[in-house]
Amino acid sequence: MSRIGKMPVAVPQGVDVQIKEDQINVKGTGGQLSLSLNSLVKVTIDGGKLTFIPIDESREANAMSGTMRQLVNNMVVGVTKGFEKKLNLVGVGYKAAAQGAKLNLTVGFSHPVNKDMPAGITVATPAPTEIVIKGADRQRVGQVAAEIRAIRPPEPYKGKGIRYSDEKITIKETKKK
Repeated sequence: MSRIGKMPVAVPQGVDVQIKEDQINVKGTGGQLSLSLNSLVKVTIDGGKLTFIPIDESREANAMSGTMRQLVNNMVVGVTKGFEKKLNLVGVGYKAAAQGAKLNLTVGFSHPVNKDMPAGITVATPAPTEIVIKGADRQRVGQVAAEIRAIRPPEPYKGKGIRYSDEKITIKETKKK
């Protein structure tokens, strides 16, 4: 059995987990998330802990038990604490401004770029060159961060662009005569 799949998911106080035939719903203070269950994994809840058992001894069922366990764990963490990604803008005149559910970027184009945030995702700009994306769904937070970064990815010669706060950019050496 998968090492990750063997570990049960602890359900904290204030989090409601409902298992239906083909879906699992997790509801908490941070919102409500749902996931369709895989037929290769049996999910049981007992005493505030979720366990994930593969239906048979196949390799796919074993792998899926670990995957389902981690996805449900991310849902539980998301509705309790939430997830966040930080982006930095590097470049002269590069700035960001959050206005409600919109993000306005000035990143060296001849026009400002406006990005609408999907439902469940909040964006904040504590500084003009810093963007913080928060939400309960880990996948959607990462996807929105990747879409914002794709507007102006960091270039390799000066490092200008939008980058993750923990990203290291290797600067290339310029041509020599």
